[in-house]
Amino acid sequence: MTQQVTASHILVNTIEEAVSLQNQIFEGADFGELAKTHSRCPSGATGGVLGTFGPGQMVPDFEKAAFGLDVGQLSDPVQTQFGIHLIHRTG
Repeated sequence: MTQQVTASHILVNTIEEAVSLQNQIFEGADFGELAKTHSRCPSGATGGVLGTFGPGQMVPDFEKAAFGLDVGQLSDPVQTQFGIHLIHRTG
C-alpha cells in the first residue's frame, strides 16, 4: 500500500448529485471549478484540495477509496458520515 496520497474531493449531500458531477467531469468539466461551486466542504474554496495524507488521517471509507485510486483517477461516489465524496487522486 502506498504510504501517502495527494487528493482533492467534492463533498455533496446526495448520490444523485455526486453522479451528476462525476458525469460532468468525465465529459471534460474542471474538477476544481466544480468543487468551488458544489462542494459543501471548506476545501471547496480552493478547488477541493486536501493535500497529502497518510494512513489513519482520514475516515476509513474515504481513506480506502483514496488509496485505491491511481494517480489521475476519479473515484465513484464514496459515502462517509460527512456526506458523499468524489475523490480525485492527484499524487
